[in-house]
Amino acid sequence: MAARKPTSARKTAKKQPCPDCQTGQVSESFQVGARSKRESSDRQEALCLTCFGTGQAPTE
Repeated sequence: MAARKPTSARKTAKKQPCPDCQTGQVSESFQVGARSKRESSDRQEALCLTCFGTGQAPTE
């Protein structure tokens, strides 16, 4: 019986943080009013569209 060649373990790439958000959420302004939309001074949290809320950089 021939000696087996040791298999090497695959290294997984470290997950990089998203360059746009770092946490998966971004802060956006929003408009208020029925007819004459005006910009509010408040902010609301939204999912980052680059990483879809994961906080990790896309691979491709």
